[in-house]
Amino acid sequence: MQRIYLDNAATTPLDPQVLEAMMPFLTTNFGNPSSIYSYGRESRMAIENARKSVAKTLNAHPAEIFFTSGGTESSNTAILAAVRDLGCKHIISSVIEHHATTHTVEYLYHNGEASLSYVKLLPNGHVDLEDLEKLLAESEEKCLVTLMHANNEIGNMLDIHSVGELCKLYNAIFHSDTVQTVGHFPFDLRNTPVHFVTGAGHKFHGPKGVGLLYINENVKIKPFVHGGSQERNMRAGTENLYGIVGFAKALQLATDGYENDSAYIKGLKVYMMEQLKRNVKGVSFNGDPLGRSLYTVLSVSFPKTEKSEMILFNLDINNICASGGSACTSGADQGSHVIRAINNNPNQVTVRFSFSKHNTKEEIDTVVEKLKDLI
Repeated sequence: MQRIYLDNAATTPLDPQVLEAMMPFLTTNFGNPSSIYSYGRESRMAIENARKSVAKTLNAHPAEIFFTSGGTESSNTAILAAVRDLGCKHIISSVIEHHATTHTVEYLYHNGEASLSYVKLLPNGHVDLEDLEKLLAESEEKCLVTLMHANNEIGNMLDIHSVGELCKLYNAIFHSDTVQTVGHFPFDLRNTPVHFVTGAGHKFHGPKGVGLLYINENVKIKPFVHGGSQERNMRAGTENLYGIVGFAKALQLATDGYENDSAYIKGLKVYMMEQLKRNVKGVSFNGDPLGRSLYTVLSVSFPKTEKSEMILFNLDINNICASGGSACTSGADQGSHVIRAINNNPNQVTVRFSFSKHNTKEEIDTVVEKLKDLI
């Protein structure tokens, strides 16, 4: 049986056009971008052209774009800089953030560097904006608000503009983990009230090991990796040349194909919801799947039975790739902190299905048929 891959929120296959763009920098154009001879200058030009391309796509200034190793490094950098360089002594976050955020804010809290508050969630998993304003209004210290644009497990999307306006009103720094939305939605960062956003190439058919940190031009932070002048003296270390080229190409392709791809992928998500409701008794969906939600993610809860407790294992045996929540913890026993926060029902098991332009309705039909046997 051919493998069916429905875990695209964890990672996506590399687009052949992206690989083609990267290949010269894996083979002949291998110069160190810091070298002054022609090989080095060609590599430096490739990086700066990639930066300009990414900035244009996101409607930002090239000087606001920094390339990193991925979303985790980008979020760590933004959060640590907000506390240590920008004077934020009160962090406001949520309990359903990615661990790249939750573990960082907990570290700062336990280290005595900042107090920590969690905004309330509405029953459908969305952030309670009234409670966010209450926390901001009551804070006696400068705040960092760190809330993700789209949840990687349930797909709920934040009203990033409303949060940004609240942060402006209360002079707070706003970081948003946009790893699940960069490459999946149009961005206009010049007109978005946010100080830091993040991206990861492998979420939109780019290479692994390369990410983006946007730092608004009005924000001044100290270098986050010391040792060299790379990334305009902010992140030392020889650049991931072919990764950066691949990131820019993948983002350009994703943006060019957004209208058609997003409509097609959302159609797959809705189709799977319909088929599951029709064929699996007791199925339910987490978050706000038909409202403010990622078109790529569907979080499904099934009744817990002797068979369904082993559902991920049995899907894997049948060559179907899906996740129990975040792929970063899918091998651990503690389960999903996101699902615990919004749907802590011991009589259900949850699977995250996430889609890309490569999936088909025929694959979904096959998966639903198999699920009928596994529940």
